[in-house]
Amino acid sequence: MYGSLALLGQAVVYLVAMAAVFRIRHLVGIGVFYCILGAMHFLETYLAAVFFIELPFGLISPGSTVMFTGKLAFFLLLYIKEDAESMRQPVYGLLCGNVLMVALALILRFYSDPVALPGYNPDLRFVDQMGLLMLWGTFLLYIDLIALVILYERLGVWVTRTLLGRICLSLALVLSFDQLFFFLGLHLVSGVPMSALWGGWIAKMGASAFFGLALGLYLRFCERSEPREPPSGVADVFHRLTYRQRYEALAAEFGKDALTGVRDRRQFEGTGLAMLQAARSLGRPVSLMMVDIDHFKAINDQHGHPKGDRVIQAVAGVIDRSRRAGDEVFRYGGEEFALLCGESQQGALMLAERIRSAVAAGVYEGLEQVVTVSIGLATFPDDAGDFQALLNHADAALYAAKARGRNQILCAAEVASAAG
Repeated sequence: MYGSLALLGQAVVYLVAMAAVFRIRHLVGIGVFYCILGAMHFLETYLAAVFFIELPFGLISPGSTVMFTGKLAFFLLLYIKEDAESMRQPVYGLLCGNVLMVALALILRFYSDPVALPGYNPDLRFVDQMGLLMLWGTFLLYIDLIALVILYERLGVWVTRTLLGRICLSLALVLSFDQLFFFLGLHLVSGVPMSALWGGWIAKMGASAFFGLALGLYLRFCERSEPREPPSGVADVFHRLTYRQRYEALAAEFGKDALTGVRDRRQFEGTGLAMLQAARSLGRPVSLMMVDIDHFKAINDQHGHPKGDRVIQAVAGVIDRSRRAGDEVFRYGGEEFALLCGESQQGALMLAERIRSAVAAGVYEGLEQVVTVSIGLATFPDDAGDFQALLNHADAALYAAKARGRNQILCAAEVASAAG
C-alpha cells in the first residue's frame, strides 16, 4: 500500500513540475527543460539499478517506472509541440555526457592511491557500473524515440485517430521494448532478479496510462496540438533525429541567391567548367545565355528598389520555369542572369526565345511599362573552346543585343560575322 502511494506521489510531483517548466519554455528557454532532464538522468539510472519496492506482482523501481516513463512521455510531448529536431538535442547531450563520465573515471584509475576519508572511500567500480548502464540506457532511449515517433504517427492511420489513444499505445509499446532490453543490462551488470522484469513491465503499463492521460489533458486544456505532416517512415524519422536533415537543408540552401532562389554567382564558374568537361568527353554542345533586364535602372528610379527587387524575382521565376531538366540558372549580378544548357545553338535559340517572350508577356504589378530582356548566346564548341571564352562571347553578344535596341536575342556567331 505504502509502496504504491510512494510511486503515485513521485509520479504526480514529476508530472506537475515537468509540465510547469515545459509550459513556460518560451519564457525561460527550452534549455531549462533539457537541464532538468539531464540532472535527473543519474538518479533515474541509479534507482533503476538498486532501489526496488516490492509489490504483489513483482519488484518495482521508481527510477524505471516513474522517472523513465515520465521522461519518455515528455519527449513525446516535445515532439508533438516542437519537432523531432528538438527531441534529439537532450539525447545527444546525455550520450556525450555519459561517454565523458566513463572516460574521466577510467583516467582516475591510473591514480591508485586516493586519500582515505573517514566513513566512506571512493568506489570507482560503482561509477563504472553506473556509467555503463547510463550509456546503455541512452542508446536505448535513442531507439525508443525513433520507434515512439513512428508509432505515434502510424497509429493514427492503423488503429486510432484519437490523440489520447495514440499517446498511450505508443508509450506502452515502446516501454515494453525498453523494459526487456534495459533489464538485460541491469541483470548483467547489477544482477537484478527476473521478478523485476515482470513487475517493472506491469508497473510501466500503468505508468504509460497515467502519463498518457496526463499528456492528453495537457494538450486538451493547456496547449492544443495542431496537426502536422507525419514522417514517411523510419528513414525520415532517422533524418530528423540526426543532423543529416539539417545538413541536407543547409547544403541545399548553400549557393542560392537570397533574393531569387536561383543559384548564385559563386557556383557559376565551377558548374560551367564541369558541364564543359562532361560535354567535351561526350562530344556534345553546351550553350551559355547571358540575360539582362532592359532599362532596369529606370524601373528602380521611377518605382523604387523594392519594386525593382520584385521585378528581378519575377524574371528569375520565368527563367527558372522555362529551363529544362539539367539546365542551370544563376543570378550573375544585379539584374543579370546566366543560363547553362546542354543544347546546340538552334535548341538554345528556341529556349532563349521562349524566355524573352514570356518575360515580355508577363504582368508586373504597379508598372506601366512592359518589362523585357536582352539575351546574348554562345555555344561550345562552335563559338569557344573553353569556359572563359564562352562567357566572353556570350557577354559580347548580350551587349550587342542591347546596343541594337534591346528585347532581342543575339548569337556570338552573328556578332562575329557583323564584326568581320
